[in-house]
Amino acid sequence: MKKYLILLLIVSGLLAIPFIATKISDEVNWSFSDFLIMGLVLYMLGSSYLLIDLKTDQTSYKVAIAVGLLGAFLLFWVNAAVGIIGSENQSANSLFGVVFLVGFTGSILSRFRSRGMYLTMTATSITQALVPVCAYFIWPPGIISWSPGVIQVYFLNTGFVLLFAFSALLFKKSSLTIS
Repeated sequence: MKKYLILLLIVSGLLAIPFIATKISDEVNWSFSDFLIMGLVLYMLGSSYLLIDLKTDQTSYKVAIAVGLLGAFLLFWVNAAVGIIGSENQSANSLFGVVFLVGFTGSILSRFRSRGMYLTMTATSITQALVPVCAYFIWPPGIISWSPGVIQVYFLNTGFVLLFAFSALLFKKSSLTIS
């Protein structure tokens, strides 16, 4: 229980940063729902990690979970805040929801076992890589804005692919030690 209280304090502290920024700058404009959504997301991710932390002492598994959750959080945050393909209002950005669906469904089906999580994070990484490719064919640059540019979108997307792939490799390492 103490860990969850500490998590609540950490989330509150993190949310204090944009709260203060909204008070001192016109460039940061968070609504109540922005704070609520981000608070829930941060608390859910932290709680997920704490639950896993209770279940295993294996460091590679814990780091794999942390990296996967970090990738999911950053994908959510960047896509919701500014969008990856053009602005956050571009329809193409909704395709990134498939990445979350693959990760969540695979985690549940594998029951969070190392080997299954390795396959899940591999599939998540591949899905992440395919999203801008599919978006390019559905919404080419002439139809929607790919600001700051197609190459930059692929470059940014590669960062997420690498996070999920790194998580997969850590799960594979973990599966070699424990099934």
